[in-house]
Amino acid sequence: MATFAPDQIRSARENLGFTQQQAAADLGVSQAYLALMETGRRRVTEAIGLRMMDLYRLGPTALPLRAGDLESWDSACLVKALANLDYPGFRHLLGGRRDNPAVVLLAALSSRDVEVRIVESLPWLVVEYYDLDWGWLMREAKVRDVQNRLGFIVTLGRWIAAKRGAAAPQRRLREVEAVLQQSRLAREDTLCQGRLSEAERKWLRQARSADARHWKLLTDLDPENLPYAA
Repeated sequence: MATFAPDQIRSARENLGFTQQQAAADLGVSQAYLALMETGRRRVTEAIGLRMMDLYRLGPTALPLRAGDLESWDSACLVKALANLDYPGFRHLLGGRRDNPAVVLLAALSSRDVEVRIVESLPWLVVEYYDLDWGWLMREAKVRDVQNRLGFIVTLGRWIAAKRGAAAPQRRLREVEAVLQQSRLAREDTLCQGRLSEAERKWLRQARSADARHWKLLTDLDPENLPYAA
C-alpha cells in the first residue's frame, strides 16, 4: 500500500498550483475520485501513487512501505537499493526500481550478516532521508528486536549532521534517538555481523566506542572514518 496521507496528497498538489481537475487529468482519474483520495475515503493504489510521485515531484520517502519480504534481501539487493537512493559509494550501480529508504534501512538492520560497506552507508541514509516515516520504522524495528542497531545508526547520523551543520536532520535524529532510548535492549548484539568469531567479539568489547557500548553493540564503526562524514 502507498504511504500517502490525505493531507499529503492535497498539500503536494496545492504546492504545485494544480487544481483537482488538472491533477486528476494527469493522473488518469476523475476529479471526484481524486477528491475522495484527498479526504481519505478512497485508498491510493500503488499505480496511482507512483504517478503522483512523478506529478507532484515527491521523493522516495513517499514510496510504499513493505516489510513482508525482508528475509529475501541479501547484500546484493541492499547495494542496488542504496545505489538507487543515490548513495555516493554505489552510484555507479544505478538502475531499476527505487525503494523507500525506511524499508532499505529496516532490511539492512534485520539482516544477520551483510557486507561492511553496506553497514557503513546506513548513517548516510538516515541523514539524507531524515524525513522518512520514523513511526513505522521504529515499530517494525521493535518487532524484530533491532532497535539498538537502529539507535546506534541514528546516533552516528546525528553526529554527522552536526558536523555538517545540518540543523533539520540533527534536530529530527535527536528526537528519534530519544524515543529509541526508551526501548533500548540490554542484550549484546552485533551490527549485522553475525559471523564474528569469539576472538573478534572479545576484541570489540574492548575497542568499541562509547556509543557502541551504550547501544550494546559489538562494532568498531566510527563516523570519523566514514568517507562522507566531512
